[in-house]
Amino acid sequence: MLLSAKRSHLLVVDIQARLTPAIHDGDNVLRNVKILLQAASRLGVPVTVTEQYPNGLGPTVEAVTELLPSDALVLPKTSFSAAGDAATAERVASLRGEGRDQLVICGAEAHVCVLQSALGFRNQGLEVAVVADAVSSRSPHSVSAACARLLHAGCHWVTTEMTVFEWMERAATDDFRALSPLLK
Repeated sequence: MLLSAKRSHLLVVDIQARLTPAIHDGDNVLRNVKILLQAASRLGVPVTVTEQYPNGLGPTVEAVTELLPSDALVLPKTSFSAAGDAATAERVASLRGEGRDQLVICGAEAHVCVLQSALGFRNQGLEVAVVADAVSSRSPHSVSAACARLLHAGCHWVTTEMTVFEWMERAATDDFRALSPLLK
């Protein structure tokens, strides 16, 4: 499966103020989430952001919110799986009805909310790609375990560059000229 900007929907899971500082390799994860957001905005990929219990974990970090396209939705949840949250599931289903059957997921934590969301949406028949260098957990061992489970369940394990280049499809375009500097 190649990712398509016309078929994709970007789900940013729980990049929140009190959680992000504890995430292993958090600076690189945040850098890659920001690249994905800029690419999604440029290429017209819808964006949904979840916040796990924002009263306890705080809001989404400003570095993410300042890059959100105007039509992005930020949705609080208490379910670990975004697929188990009614508002998020409704948003994903609505976009799926518009032909967006590829869900690209980034965020935290890989072995909890990202994993459960990916498995939940995969079970609903979506093509799910988890962006390896844009997800993490407090422990790298948890990320490895999540990767193994996701691959076994039929999810795709991709990188930020894979995602952006597949969304762009070709070089020598205005989109390529605008986005390729982000990948250097």
